[in-house]
Amino acid sequence: MQRRKLLKRPCGAYELDDLLTKREKINLRLQQIIDKATDPWGIKVSTVEVKHIDLPTEMQRAIARQAEAERDRRAKIIHAEGELQASEKLAAAAHVLQKEPISVTLRYLQTLSDIATENNSTTLFPIPIDLFKPIINALEGKK
Repeated sequence: MQRRKLLKRPCGAYELDDLLTKREKINLRLQQIIDKATDPWGIKVSTVEVKHIDLPTEMQRAIARQAEAERDRRAKIIHAEGELQASEKLAAAAHVLQKEPISVTLRYLQTLSDIATENNSTTLFPIPIDLFKPIINALEGKK
């Protein structure tokens, strides 16, 4: 039982990241501990390797939460980068449409064509308010 505790301490003294990245250092430390315990018996252990470490359930849950948080963070960054690219493309499109007013009408007709091919039962036709300005002005003049 005491030997088992002796062997558990070195791994328990390291952070999880160190267990994954500093295996050689941990293996050497374990070999020193084992050599110290076996030298009086005349036994020499030639190789020590950490192959498997059992993590407590709480640690496994914490690691899973950390991994999930990291995935969420990356997903949000990717989404934000997509939104930025989309806004840049929309701004560029707005500049092009502003230079040629007829392009807005062409885009409108293209959108109507796209809607018509989807077999929708209801189609809304947005009408520019500029078409109604003469009527509105005439009505305001009569008041």
